[in-house]
Amino acid sequence: MAMTRGHAAHTAARSGLLNCHGCRLLIRRPSAAGQMHVRCPRCGTRLHLRKPNSIARTWAFLIAAMIFYIPANLFPVTITTYLGSTQSDTIMSGVIFFMQTGSWGIALIIFVASIVVPIAKLIVLMGLLLSVQRRSHWRPAERTRLYRITELVGRWSMLDVFVVTVLVALVRLGYLTTIEAGSGVVYFAAVVVITMIAAMTFDPRLIWDALEKNDESPAH
Repeated sequence: MAMTRGHAAHTAARSGLLNCHGCRLLIRRPSAAGQMHVRCPRCGTRLHLRKPNSIARTWAFLIAAMIFYIPANLFPVTITTYLGSTQSDTIMSGVIFFMQTGSWGIALIIFVASIVVPIAKLIVLMGLLLSVQRRSHWRPAERTRLYRITELVGRWSMLDVFVVTVLVALVRLGYLTTIEAGSGVVYFAAVVVITMIAAMTFDPRLIWDALEKNDESPAH
């Protein structure tokens, strides 16, 4: 049956159910007296109607990631020594090097994984937070889908860290050439991990709460 304006939507929360964040099991919500220590009977995850302090925690991790992103791009990620000559490369200088040598595919992969994806994650998470705080009704399904995509592709930002790790381990040409990981790798890894945590702390159900509260208002 179609929903008419002014009628509340039938949701799990209204039905007295809780959704497990770990295994997605729906369980019956206990009485108010026993809600402080509710755990999933299947996987043991602590359950909440909404993730505690989701907006504040996500903002905190997001701001930390933005701070770390600056030195991650300014400091070198690789330090190459060849015949006594040392060269330091940042993420962007590495992309330019591969472009100049004709390795456009590698340059594109590093640029997308190490520049585009982290910036896109920061922008998307910031936009979602602002839309939730403004109680926006704009395209909730698309915003939820955008969050799921952001959560899924975020881990691929570690590609640059993996590449540096492999280079350091494999490139050992006697005493002529050595490659070491620069301090930029540490900051970049921190950005990736922190943004992944930020995505985990954000509760996408907050996107729909504004619509749900709007449904509860009386029709005019």
